[in-house]
Amino acid sequence: MRWSLLGPVQVTAGGRVLPIDRPQHRAVLALLLLNADRLVPFGQVVAALWADGPPASARTQVQVCVSRIRAALRDAGGDGLLTTQGGGYRLTVRGTELDLAEFTGAVERARVEEAAGRRAEAARLLRDGLALWRGPALAGAAGAFVEAAAAGLDEQRLLAYERLAAVELDLGRFAATARALRPLVAEHPLREPLVAGYLLALAGCGQQAAALRLYAETRRHLVDELGVEPGPELSGAHLRVLRGHPPAEPVPAPPAAPPPAQLPGEPAWFTGRAAALRQLDALLPAAGEARDGGAGAPGRAVVISAIAGTAGVGKTTLAVHWAHRVAHRYPDGQLYVNLRGFDLDGRAMPAGEALRGFLEALHVPPQRVPPDLLGRAALFRTLLAGRRILVLLDNARDDEQVRPLLPGSAGSLVVVTSRNRLTGLVVSDGARPVTLDLLPPAEARELLAGRLGRGRAGRETAALDEIVRRCAGLPLALAVVAARAVGQPDVPLAALAAELRDTDPDRLTALATGDPATDVRAVFSWSYRALDADSATLFRLLGLHPGPDAGRVAVASLVGLPPARVGPLLAALTRAHLLTERAPGRYAMHDLLRAYASELCHGTDAPAEREAARRRLFDHYLHASHAADHLLDPYRLARPAALPPPEPGVTVGDHPKHAGATAWFAAEHHVLLACVEQAARTGLDRHAWTLAAALTTYLDRSGHWAELAAAQRTALAAALRRGDLAGQALAHRGFAIACTWSGEHEAAHRHYRRDLELYREMGDDTGRAHTHLGVSWVLARQGRLRAALDETRLALDLYRAGGYRVGQAKALNNLGWMHARLGEPEAALRCCRAALRVHEETGDRHGAALTWDSLGYVRHGLGDHDRAADCYRRALALHRDLGDRYDEAEVLDNLGDTLRAAGDLDAARRAWREALVIFDELRHPDADRPRGKLAATAPPGRAAGSRQARPDSRAAT
Repeated sequence: MRWSLLGPVQVTAGGRVLPIDRPQHRAVLALLLLNADRLVPFGQVVAALWADGPPASARTQVQVCVSRIRAALRDAGGDGLLTTQGGGYRLTVRGTELDLAEFTGAVERARVEEAAGRRAEAARLLRDGLALWRGPALAGAAGAFVEAAAAGLDEQRLLAYERLAAVELDLGRFAATARALRPLVAEHPLREPLVAGYLLALAGCGQQAAALRLYAETRRHLVDELGVEPGPELSGAHLRVLRGHPPAEPVPAPPAAPPPAQLPGEPAWFTGRAAALRQLDALLPAAGEARDGGAGAPGRAVVISAIAGTAGVGKTTLAVHWAHRVAHRYPDGQLYVNLRGFDLDGRAMPAGEALRGFLEALHVPPQRVPPDLLGRAALFRTLLAGRRILVLLDNARDDEQVRPLLPGSAGSLVVVTSRNRLTGLVVSDGARPVTLDLLPPAEARELLAGRLGRGRAGRETAALDEIVRRCAGLPLALAVVAARAVGQPDVPLAALAAELRDTDPDRLTALATGDPATDVRAVFSWSYRALDADSATLFRLLGLHPGPDAGRVAVASLVGLPPARVGPLLAALTRAHLLTERAPGRYAMHDLLRAYASELCHGTDAPAEREAARRRLFDHYLHASHAADHLLDPYRLARPAALPPPEPGVTVGDHPKHAGATAWFAAEHHVLLACVEQAARTGLDRHAWTLAAALTTYLDRSGHWAELAAAQRTALAAALRRGDLAGQALAHRGFAIACTWSGEHEAAHRHYRRDLELYREMGDDTGRAHTHLGVSWVLARQGRLRAALDETRLALDLYRAGGYRVGQAKALNNLGWMHARLGEPEAALRCCRAALRVHEETGDRHGAALTWDSLGYVRHGLGDHDRAADCYRRALALHRDLGDRYDEAEVLDNLGDTLRAAGDLDAARRAWREALVIFDELRHPDADRPRGKLAATAPPGRAAGSRQARPDSRAAT
C-alpha cells in the first residue's frame, strides 16, 4: 500500500490507484491518515466533516464512506486495515507507506545530517522529501477540517524549502537555489528567510544588481506595510552582497522561525520530589526511540503524564522543573498554557482558545487559525507530526478540556497537571498518572532550610519541625512561611511557629476538601494581618474580581480610589506574595489566595460595601468597553441607549485612538466575558447584557464567534429575567451575527425574526430597520440577493418614516452595492449618489467612506477602472484619516482588484499586500481574500481560499 496526502488524497496498491474518488470519501480517508494508528471517535469524524452543522444523515454518510474505503482496501488485499473499535475507527498504516511520514522523516534526518556537518546528505534528504509533494496537500478532499489541515502541511513544506535553501547556499549551488526559490518568493514576498535565500542565490549567480533591487523592493514593502526594517537575516544577506563576498564563500544558514519556548521560568528553591521525578523520567523513550519515532510509526502512543494533587501541593512547580530538565530532548520547542480549570468563577479556558495560542506560537498566521475547535485541533496535530515538542497543560479541569490538545503522532510529550485524576485520559489515551502527595517531613525541612539558610534552620530545629507540622507539608504554605521568615531575619522561628499555632484554623471552611491543608489559611493570614488597612481592603475586594487578571485602572475602580493611590497598594500586595504582577500593570492571584480573599471579603465587608465594589468594577468595564467599542466603530447602528453615569469612585480610562481600543479589548476581553457571567450570577442583569453588547464588534471582527455566542446567550437570559425588551433585542442581534459567521443561517434568521417582534412590540421602527439590514446580510451570504434587496428597502422605508438620516444613507449604500452585484449599475449609481449626499449633509465621514467604496465597486463593474480607482482612493483617504484600519484594508483589497483589471498588476499586488498586512495585524480572517489573490497572481503556487465578502458589514451589524 502507498498512502498519499501531499497532493491528491489517494491509495495505491500494486501500482493501481484504488477507487476512492468522491471528495467526502477522500476527506474521511485523509482524517484517518492524519490520525494513523489512533482511534478516531465517530463524533470526531462527523465534526471534522461538517463542523457544527452536521446533516440529519451524518451517521449514514460516514458509514457509507467507511464502507467504501474498507471495500477498496479489501479488494487490494488490505482487509483488516480499517477497523471499527469502541464507537470509532482506526486505520493501521506503516510509517514508510505514508508520504507525510516519509516527508517528515526526511526533514528530521536532514536536520541530524546538517548538525553533523554532512550538508550534501542533508540537501539530498530535503530534496527527496520535497519531491514527494504532487500538488496542494489534501487535494480532492472536501470537509470542514480540510482547509486548515492543508494549510498546516503547506507551512511544513515552506519550512523545508527554507532549510534546503540554506544548505544549498552553503554548498555553493546558487543557480539551483534561485530556480527553487523564485516562485516561492513571488508567492510570499514578505517571508524574509525565503527572500534572503533568493537574494544570496541571485548574487551567487552574478546577478548582484537584481539582488539589490530585490532587497530594496522588499525593504520598501516592509517599511510601508509593516512599519519595520528588515530583520538581521535579510539585512545580513544584503550586507554580504554589498561587500561583494565571493560566491563560493560559505553562507551561514538562515535561522528557521524560532521554536516556541513558552515554559515558565525554572522554579527557585525546588527541593525533593525524588520519587515523582523518577516516575517522570521513566516515561521518556530511549534516545534512539525518540529519534526514530515519527508520524505514523506503528504501535506508538503519545505519552501523557497526568500529575494530580490538591491545590498548592506543587504540581506546577514539579511539572515546570522537570520540563526544564528534559527540554533539550524536544528541540522543536516547548508549549505551555494555564487552562484555569479551577478558577473560582468556573471559567476554565476553552480548548479552542488554548489551541489558538499554540498555533500562533507555532507561527501560524492569525487569519489561518480555523474558527472552530475541530479545525484548530486538526491543524495542531498536523503541525506536530514528525516534530518533537514538549507540551505542558497546567491546571486542567477534565479529560474533555485536554483531549483536543493532544498531538496525533509519536515524538512529542504532553504533561498535564490537574486536581482531578483525569481517569479518562488514562483509560482511553494511554496517560501515565503521577499522583503528587504532600511533602514528607524530611523534604519539607529541606525546602525551609534551603530558603532560610542552614545556620538559622539548624539553630531552631524544634521550631522548624513545628512549622513543618503546622503547614502539613503543603509546599505553598511552606513557601509563604519561608518568605515571611526571610523578610524578618531578627524574628525567631519559634515566634513564627507560635503565631501559626495560635491562628484560628477554621477559616475557609467553606472551601475545605478533606485535605489536611487548613493551616495554609493561617499562613495566608500572617501576610494579610501585616498589611495596612487600605492594602488589606484591596486584598479582600480582589476576591470579588472574576479574573483571570486585572489591570490597574480596573483595580482602582474596584476599591474606589484614584489609580495613583492604588499603585502603592498593589506594590505592597506584591511584596507580601499575595499578588503577582503577571505583566506590567496586570495583576493575578493564585486560586487559593483568591479563595482566601473572597472569604475574608464576605466575612469582613458588609453586603452593601461588597455590592458597591462590584458595581464600581462592572461600571468601569461597562463604560470603558463602550468607549472602546465606539472607537472601533463610531457608526454601529445597534447599541444600548445612553448608559447611566458610573458610580462615584469609578475610573473609566480613555482610549484616544482606534489602535488603543483594539489593544484594550485584546487584553481585557477574557475579563469582560467573565464579567458578563458574574454580573448575571450576582443579579446585575443590565450590566450583563450591556457588557455583552459592547463586546459584539470586537468579538465579531476578531473571529471569536463562539465566545460571542456564549456571551449573548448569557445576555439574553439576563434580559429575559428583567423583562428588558431592548436587552433581549440586542442579545438576539449579537446571536444572529455569531450564527451568520458560523454558517448557521437558519438560526440567524430565527434570532432576527425574534428581533423584529421585539422592536415591533416596543414600537421602535429604527430598531426594526436595523434588523432588516441584518437580515439582508444573511440573505446576501446565502446568495439570495433579490430577497436581500427587499429587506434593505424595508429598512430604508422605516428609516425614512422615522427621519433617521444616518440609517437612510446606510440603507441606500447597501441598496447600491446589491444592485451592482445583480448587474444593475444605473440603479446602483443612483442609490450610492443619494447615500453620499445624505452622508455629506449629516457629516458622517465614516458612512461617506463606505459609500465611496461602493461607488468604486460599481465603477469597476462598468469597466471604468480609472474612476473606480479614484473612488477607492477617496474612501481610503477618509478611512486613514479616521484611523479605521479594518475598513482601510477592505478598500485596499478592492482597489487591488481594480488595478489588476486595469492591467497594473504590480500596483494591484502592492494594494493587496497592504490589505493583507492590516488584516493580519487585526488577526481577522478576511486576510484570506488578499492572500488568495497574491497567491493566484504569482504562478506557480496554490491560491489560498477566500472568504465570501459581506455587504457593507458595518451597516449590516
